[in-house]
Amino acid sequence: RYFDALARLGVTRICMVVGYKQEHVREAAASYPTATDVTFLVNPDFERGSIGSLWTAREAMDDDVVIMDADVLFHPAVLDRLLNSSHANALLMDETVTQHTEECMVVMRQGRVTALSKQVPDECDLVGEGVGFLRVERAAVPQLLRSVESRVKQGLLDMEYEDALMDFFREVPVGVEKIGGLPWIEIDFPEDLERAKQEILPRLSEQGRG
Repeated sequence: RYFDALARLGVTRICMVVGYKQEHVREAAASYPTATDVTFLVNPDFERGSIGSLWTAREAMDDDVVIMDADVLFHPAVLDRLLNSSHANALLMDETVTQHTEECMVVMRQGRVTALSKQVPDECDLVGEGVGFLRVERAAVPQLLRSVESRVKQGLLDMEYEDALMDFFREVPVGVEKIGGLPWIEIDFPEDLERAKQEILPRLSEQGRG
């Protein structure tokens, strides 16, 4: 589904950071003919925080990039909104979702993203759940990597990559694209998988026919 959605938008260069049971990921990727240019980078510390995976991908970030969590089931229109955003740097936000447990929230203040975190500050203008997709223009990639590198050098390898982007958000204006109403789900737990099967997949099929 990722490959198909990216191919429809003209993206054919894909870099996948792998670790746990990577042979299954490689096998699945090889079965999709639309993925004409797929490279794999191995994160040896995959059992630790996701910051390690983003840092592993740094050598592939030599152009505009779209950073995508790999555990999201989504309607293709979700990705379309990000890649066709008027913002050179942008996050996707589901503005209809409020935080209940461990949702990673996009925090906005004065028209720009100030945080992407499970810890929501008191001072903000708009909050919504982050989908896990971030678009970064080539000119802003160095700031992104510096923000991540500073945490890596501190040995904070158990950190989630979202929390390593605070400096990036301070230095670079990042906007949002709202996707409330479109079907999507992050699959972390067995109950998420069940909801994906029972609720999200039928909606994807219905909208696909429409």
